[in-house]
Amino acid sequence: MTHTPADQHTTTPTPAELREQIEHTRHELGVQDLADESDGKARAQRRAGELKKTALLKAGELKAHAVKTGSQLQEKLPDSVKEKARTAAAGARRVWEDKAPEPLKQKATQYAQQARGNRSLLLVAASGITVLWLVRRSRKS
Repeated sequence: MTHTPADQHTTTPTPAELREQIEHTRHELGVQDLADESDGKARAQRRAGELKKTALLKAGELKAHAVKTGSQLQEKLPDSVKEKARTAAAGARRVWEDKAPEPLKQKATQYAQQARGNRSLLLVAASGITVLWLVRRSRKS
């Protein structure tokens, strides 16, 4: 059965209606999903976001584990060892202050301040490196 203009009782769709029909058809066919999947930049951005979330979660886990382990070690250390460590640290600090050249002290101070200002970034980077190392290590086993 063919349709002739006399058979059609509807009006010609407007451009907005046509766009809506096209979007609806695309959605039904999944064309937009395919287009999104073929967009490498969008995929890379999504993947980067996923990796960032994973790294932040892993960094949090590693930090919590390090804090827990550090606390456990401190509890187990005898007071004599703790005192020796404090004495050694104080001695090292005095040697640093007495013997280190001034430009080196300034640079070390500058780097320490930058590290404190970028703790999150450093933790994410360290976590990422640790995760990669663990993955490579597990593959070798």
